[in-house]
Amino acid sequence: MLFQKMSGKRTTTSMVSPGAPLQLWAWGKNYGGRLGLGDAYGTPYLNRSSPAQVGALTTWSTAAVSSGHSLAVKTDGTLWAWGTGTYGNLGIGINNAFRSSPVQVGTLTTWSAVVADVPNLATKTDGTLWAWGQGTYGGHGLGDEISRSSPVQIGTLATWSKIAASQRRALAIKTDGTLWAWGGNGKGPLGLSNNIHRSSPVQVGTLTTWRAVACGRYHTIATKTDGTLWTWGDNTDGRLGLGDVVYRSSPVQVGTLATWGEIAGGKTQTVSSKSDGTLWTWGLNNYGMLGLGDSTHRSSPVQVGALTTWNAVATSDDFSFALKTDSTLWAWGRNSFGYLGLGNVVYRSVPVQVGTLARWTTIAKGAAAKHAIALRT
Repeated sequence: MLFQKMSGKRTTTSMVSPGAPLQLWAWGKNYGGRLGLGDAYGTPYLNRSSPAQVGALTTWSTAAVSSGHSLAVKTDGTLWAWGTGTYGNLGIGINNAFRSSPVQVGTLTTWSAVVADVPNLATKTDGTLWAWGQGTYGGHGLGDEISRSSPVQIGTLATWSKIAASQRRALAIKTDGTLWAWGGNGKGPLGLSNNIHRSSPVQVGTLTTWRAVACGRYHTIATKTDGTLWTWGDNTDGRLGLGDVVYRSSPVQVGTLATWGEIAGGKTQTVSSKSDGTLWTWGLNNYGMLGLGDSTHRSSPVQVGALTTWNAVATSDDFSFALKTDSTLWAWGRNSFGYLGLGNVVYRSVPVQVGTLARWTTIAKGAAAKHAIALRT
């Protein structure tokens, strides 16, 4: 049976049933047990170049990846973590812990969304926002630079909706459509018209029309409810898509189109789908991570191929993924340690299908990760 889902403004068709039981799969670099496959920390640890299932459960809801650890939420609202726990990144109340299999974070059953990075962020079903891990530059939004090994609530508001984080900064959208930022701001990625670090949430402008936000390593990408695309921060190699390499400390619109859908920021590149199902990339391209069949950098969005069947996107440390509307998963870019899940370590400069299954629903996002986590039925 076919099911419809919304991606940006576009209604797409999927073979995946809403609410279907979801498995968790992982591949890539496994140092510190970040794949969650039970390999002991140290030597030997087994990298995986093909997707391997994490346990046998089919109760996963969403997941996130970072450079050293992974986080996931189950359908019962519990939060789980594994990998390297430096600075308390696992949220289990211990600094420098390593876990090679998922371990529950506390006992609550009210978690809804999660971001794994510096800082780690999560929202609860009541709309509250929580942070933990390394607190450098005020990334926790708590008015200090203290690292936390357990989740701590940011303020008292219960109006948080979308969240993003990378490289000691965080951005979040509230239910009223306002955009807020805090943490490190050395190249203007907070969008506050300066490069001053902030240790508490500060509103970005006054607009109430923000729809989604994503963090590259040092740049930020966001869409508005009208379908326009906006970027700011580090613009080395044109990762902002503005046709130049000039840094921006305030949001600047990318072109004039109002048809942008899913967005993702990687270490040095940006990926987005449009409401017509096309796929677009820009930024650094030395490992072919733009998917354009070459290694030429682009400072403006360029379409990847001619297909109109792309839906969700994710990009990380020099490699990228995208889902098609038929629920197949595709990968390209740098393939050290088997990042792409293709069973080898050969770099790819155009999208290549991961396996033959058409059951993928979600690919976890993480701007600097060296491994991948995905959900499928």
